[in-house]
Amino acid sequence: MTSVCPSFSSRQHACPSLVSFIVPKLVTVSDYPWSEATASGVGSYPGEDHLEAVRTAFGELPMPYLPELPSRGVGADMIGRTASLLVELPVEVQPSGWRLADRPGRDFKRARDHLTRDLDGLEEVSQGYEGPFKIQACGPWTLAGAIELRHGDKVLSDAGAVRDLTESLAEGLAQHVAEVRRRIPGADLVVQIDEPGLPGVLAGTVPTASGFGRLPAVESPIAAERLRTVLSALAPAFPVVHCCAPGVPYEVIRTAGARGVSLDAALLRRRDEDELGETIEKGLALFLGVVPGTDTRLPDVGVVAKPAVELWRRLGFPPARLAEQVVLTPACGLAGASPAYAKAALARCREAARVLREDPGE
Repeated sequence: MTSVCPSFSSRQHACPSLVSFIVPKLVTVSDYPWSEATASGVGSYPGEDHLEAVRTAFGELPMPYLPELPSRGVGADMIGRTASLLVELPVEVQPSGWRLADRPGRDFKRARDHLTRDLDGLEEVSQGYEGPFKIQACGPWTLAGAIELRHGDKVLSDAGAVRDLTESLAEGLAQHVAEVRRRIPGADLVVQIDEPGLPGVLAGTVPTASGFGRLPAVESPIAAERLRTVLSALAPAFPVVHCCAPGVPYEVIRTAGARGVSLDAALLRRRDEDELGETIEKGLALFLGVVPGTDTRLPDVGVVAKPAVELWRRLGFPPARLAEQVVLTPACGLAGASPAYAKAALARCREAARVLREDPGE
């Protein structure tokens, strides 16, 4: 099983009068927990050496993150890793995938052990670190579309089960955030909630457990409400919603209370830009995936930064805000890449982020 998506200079603000002139509706953006020209990872990372992956994240990125290594097997994947955080909802692996269980078993324990070792390694590598740091976990809708009920269809098929799963996840994530804070007390935490399945949930395209049918679409207000339950449990961390799928539901993400949205630049279509522009206008940060997640020849830094620079120009936002509000990342997780490429991809994101500050296309 593989992950679905699963990685400090002075802050400069645009002149308020210039912002008002160019974009009359642009609200004042609250401070972000990072400085200008920032890059980070998305989630998954190749190999099985988590300590080395964490060292790479801290060595290559202005905003390091806690990598996920699905190659380690059961419980290291995005679904199992997050499911291990659920409170009073144990899970197990069946031939069809993860399923709710009557009691914690071997699979649940394995997932918890992976996470505990990862946090031990994080604590070792991050000694004395102060600054932005990102963790990530699967969101309630993607989780509900992936986990099955004890004796039936997916959790997504039962509105009451979705509610219970959401509340359990919110409680578990709050505990996880508190544990990460204890391990790395100097961090300004950013929490990325992975929702690649959310567009399918809203469109009614998620298959049933049998695969012969489709589960009914969920209404946007309900989707936003459940997502809000999880995001509000993360406070005071900075919540970002990641969706590496076409048709990112910006309004649902905004309504749920996210303060940032993460997406793959290659999947962005011109018809989506008005809604994305409204999202940016309301002050949400944009984590933009600009480097492929699998091995390829990496473009020059200017080419990597180009999607962000050109998008910002088309939307008409002040260039001075680009390097503050936009964080560059790989397009998605790096589990399918070689370790050498993954490290180079993170470094290229870091280098390209400087272009946003030094040459923002004014």
